[in-house]
Amino acid sequence: MTECPDLQFISPFAFEAMQKVDVMRLSALSDPELRLLLPCLVRMALCAPADQSQTWAQDKKMILRLLSGIEAVNSIVALLSVDFHALEQDAKKEQQLRHKLGGSTGESILVSQLQHGLTLEFEHSDSPRRLRLVLSELLAVMNKVADSNGEFFVKSSELFESPVYLEEAADVLCILQAELPSLLPIVDVAEALLHVRNGAWFMCLLVANVPDSFNEVCRGLIKNGERQDEESPGGRSRTQALRQLCKMNPAQSLKVRAMVVEECRLPGLGVGLTLDHTINNVSEDSVSDLVSFISGLLLGTNAKVRTWFGMFIRNGQQRKRESIGSVLWQMRRQLLLELVAILPTVRSIHVREEDDPELESTVSVYTGLKEEHVVKASALLRLYCALMGIAGLKPTDEEAQQLLQLMTSRPPATAAGVRFVSLSFCMLLAFPTLVSTSEQEQLMIMWLSWMIKEEAYFESAAGVSASFGEMLLLVAMYFHSNQLSAIIDLVCSTLGMKIVIKPSSLSRMKTIFTQEIFTEQVVTAHAVRVPVTSNLTANITGFLPIHCIYQLLRSRAFTKHKVSIKDWIYRQLCETGTPLHPQLLPLIDVYINSILTPASKASPEATNQPVTEQEILNVFQGLTGGECSRPRQRYSITAQLLVLYYILSYEEALLANTKSLAAMQKKPKSYSAALMDQIPIKYMIFQAQCLQQELGGLHSALLRLLATNYPHLCVVEDWISEEEITGTDTLLQKMLLTSTAKNHSPRQLQEAFRTVAGSHTQLIQILEHLTLLPPSELIPYAEVLTSNMTKLLNPGIPRRILQTVNKLWMALNRVMPRRLWVMTVNALQSSVYNTRMQRYTQNDLMIDPLIVLRCDQRVYRCPPLMDIILHMLNGYLLASKAYLSAHLKETAELDKQFLSNSATAQTDTPEVTREELKNALLAAQDSAAVQILLEICLPTEQEKAQGPRPESLLKSLQSGAPRCPSEYTEQQEDGLLCNLREVQCLICSLLHQMFIADPNIAKLVHFQGYPYELLPLTVAGIPSMHICLDFIPELLAQPELEKQIFAVQLLSYLCIQYALPKSLSVARLAINVMGTMLTVLTRAKRFAFFMPALPCLVSFCQAFPPLYDDVLSLLIQVGQVCASDVATQMRDIDPILSRLQILKEKQSGQLGPTKYSLSQKSVPAEFESMDPDVQLCHRVEATFVEIINMSLT
Repeated sequence: MTECPDLQFISPFAFEAMQKVDVMRLSALSDPELRLLLPCLVRMALCAPADQSQTWAQDKKMILRLLSGIEAVNSIVALLSVDFHALEQDAKKEQQLRHKLGGSTGESILVSQLQHGLTLEFEHSDSPRRLRLVLSELLAVMNKVADSNGEFFVKSSELFESPVYLEEAADVLCILQAELPSLLPIVDVAEALLHVRNGAWFMCLLVANVPDSFNEVCRGLIKNGERQDEESPGGRSRTQALRQLCKMNPAQSLKVRAMVVEECRLPGLGVGLTLDHTINNVSEDSVSDLVSFISGLLLGTNAKVRTWFGMFIRNGQQRKRESIGSVLWQMRRQLLLELVAILPTVRSIHVREEDDPELESTVSVYTGLKEEHVVKASALLRLYCALMGIAGLKPTDEEAQQLLQLMTSRPPATAAGVRFVSLSFCMLLAFPTLVSTSEQEQLMIMWLSWMIKEEAYFESAAGVSASFGEMLLLVAMYFHSNQLSAIIDLVCSTLGMKIVIKPSSLSRMKTIFTQEIFTEQVVTAHAVRVPVTSNLTANITGFLPIHCIYQLLRSRAFTKHKVSIKDWIYRQLCETGTPLHPQLLPLIDVYINSILTPASKASPEATNQPVTEQEILNVFQGLTGGECSRPRQRYSITAQLLVLYYILSYEEALLANTKSLAAMQKKPKSYSAALMDQIPIKYMIFQAQCLQQELGGLHSALLRLLATNYPHLCVVEDWISEEEITGTDTLLQKMLLTSTAKNHSPRQLQEAFRTVAGSHTQLIQILEHLTLLPPSELIPYAEVLTSNMTKLLNPGIPRRILQTVNKLWMALNRVMPRRLWVMTVNALQSSVYNTRMQRYTQNDLMIDPLIVLRCDQRVYRCPPLMDIILHMLNGYLLASKAYLSAHLKETAELDKQFLSNSATAQTDTPEVTREELKNALLAAQDSAAVQILLEICLPTEQEKAQGPRPESLLKSLQSGAPRCPSEYTEQQEDGLLCNLREVQCLICSLLHQMFIADPNIAKLVHFQGYPYELLPLTVAGIPSMHICLDFIPELLAQPELEKQIFAVQLLSYLCIQYALPKSLSVARLAINVMGTMLTVLTRAKRFAFFMPALPCLVSFCQAFPPLYDDVLSLLIQVGQVCASDVATQMRDIDPILSRLQILKEKQSGQLGPTKYSLSQKSVPAEFESMDPDVQLCHRVEATFVEIINMSLT
């Protein structure tokens, strides 16, 4: 499209004056500039304003004064005096006509009978006809655009091409759009103007006369634009028009560029606007807007934008002959100019040889990269990496040469300089084709040698922990281990972009690194001498020594060359802080693997050495002695947690690799139990929980290891209690914590315990003050607190002291559970079980958890201390399971090797048998603990003699007999509020947890049986007893009579507590079993079975009335069988049976409630203790009467 070369566009000054209606600026415009703005100014002066202020009135006068001397104003005034309503109606009719004719150019309603050409007709016409001529021509273009389906065209029009009439046509166009906005939307008009010559000029004038429409027009043109504007004439003309608009309003050019990126259209426009902005805002030191903009497109997170702009670069290169005037060429030229501008200067000097003064050699001396240019150079390198790696830009020879010159320059020793060298090094790896000649290769090798030489100086001078020396070392290790994919990942990570690098392109670089710069032995020896990173945290970015050591450990280079790395790793773990560096945990894992797994089967001794126990104890110095003296700690909490993670992971990996280690006849040393006892594991976990936001995945990893190896430290109750200490409670404790509370020493606490028999006040005061201290500060008092627990068992100790001691013990349990448990068990030993008062160890208690229950008998009736005993018992039962499982894994292979020497032994038999034996031992252990706890629930002879036995809640609910208030009060005080009842509740709570955790324990305990007196307590006090309904049918099928009786008695209480359909079916089964037993049992066994079983039928009927008929039929059958056995005796029992039958009939015919009771005369005294059948008949009659009375009430 050819444009008139001498057209004058609107200047930014004039546009801003129109946009702000600045009359002073308008008056400063020249006549040619003012001529272009006349349509808007004339309308502004003639039309009634919405602003009626005095200020606008003065401005309007100045505008009129400006217009008064311009002749063209008269023609515009004439244009405004036309009847635009009639014009709009004719235009709409013409549009309808064109639509009916299918867009063909026929007769026009607006313009008819043109005698001459359009230009000549325009010259001879008056104002109304001029409006019609321009409107008709414009509508024709707009209709053609609408019918073109996006295909670009240029419509030839004399009216828009003749330079003589351009200004008059522009006036008419602006007036038409302003007066007929609904017919001529400004966006549609602008779109149509793209298809005529001089369209950009008309568009600028149109927008300048309606300045508020600038953003609307630009967005409309961009939305209708092509995705790749450089590919078509239409795209180029649209881009040119938009650039002219932005030149007119440069303040909005960046906003228009943002629209381009948002719509992903017209990439050439975005680059062109950036070039215009960059040229106008040249800065030698800072990163240019062009570099920032293109870097943002290619390196941003929007993949759609990245693909769109990459296609622009690729398409621009695919054209056979790239035009010098294209936007892509202009962009590359500008980038190259910016690159050359910051290149260090190179000068050559001549040096005379000492041997022969006549000979001279030329040496190139490089001046360093200026410090103010380093950041810009780094930005340019990343941009060129993105252009070549993401957008596929193929650099020219000039670009490649200048890039290599920049990459091999030597920056100052600053943090930015370290970053620049790292980027340059990675760019050499990513694009080795930049090095094409031998001279360039020598230049690269010299630069790499300079990197190795200056690495230490850069690290010290720049004050950064992450230098490029570690990256060199890491790349060398990757090359030696042929991990080219890891090098590619490293390059992409450093550059901050994902680019495609072919592994084959790294072959030459591999040769240079492995043969000329770094051999594997040099790499390994150098890595050990690299200082550890001081205070290593996640805030230190870049490539550190830890990355190099990690890769060398993975490739087993240290063991291959027999280089000890243990000391380096230990020092690095000790030099850590928060937030935790993400490479520390993988380093520990790979180090543990290198300790346990040899590098090759041929040399099983080729492993690294583990950290010694003394080194581990040094890390925990200040915590292992039982005190929490933070000022004495030499190492940070991060170092201690990492060493703890190392120990736990090492022990877990040792157990997991037992079989493979035994096959290699290699047994790495396990850390001793004494060491583990000295490490405050729970306290460390508590600290990790407080810092879990800064520790990354360390806290969760420690929890996993703890749950696997130390399940007794992962009791749910402990975690819940720890959660309760946060929030307002902690704040309130700090407010109440006075200096007096902090001044109590363990010696004062010991003295208070010594005088507790005479005075309780001092002890209560000290204990209450101690409850305000944090758990970690209570550790020094643990020994005194536990050793004096037996004194609290004496009579007369207030309950407040016992409860406070329990609270302090639970607080200590959060930070030092294992040592606390051992001290408590030893302090509460009973002289009955242990005459020598043996000091138990942690190992003893894990082997035999029942030692916990061999305590002073008085503890069984002291609920606060019994709560502590139950807590320890639950913990040691869990610990015993983990201990036996670990022991099984440790010794399984040894036993298998021993038995494999025997010809009769089978390889699979020992493993299966050992597992079964372990499970049997654990089941026996758990069931024994449950049985002992149930036995504790039984009242002693002394408690039975002192008052009525504490009945269960279920039994108290069952009894329907009325009792007097005094009897009820006495029962409540002596029963429900006694120590026995509280102990029973604690025990039932623990048994509920055990039954839920493993229902097989409940089944085993009930198959073993326990005293009948405890059934009311267990059924009502243990919520999980309903699971017994699952195995009662199996218990009823046992051959032992005692188990069958126990099953019926248990079922009777379960039916009352859980009146469920399942209970009904099991009860009906029990009645059927009892009927069957009646027919098969002998006389003695019948008496032994039915005497305790018959009263249970009352509970069946109470819970399930539909069972009445079955129960009564069973009772009559039992009575008949018993009567037939005693029919030959001196007294006849038939009257009893007949009375039973009469009672049954009366019950069915009785209308009102009537109480029945056994007649004393009907039970002869001589029968009460003589014949078992007689006694059984009386039991039948008593059961019968109790059922009847129960149904009536």
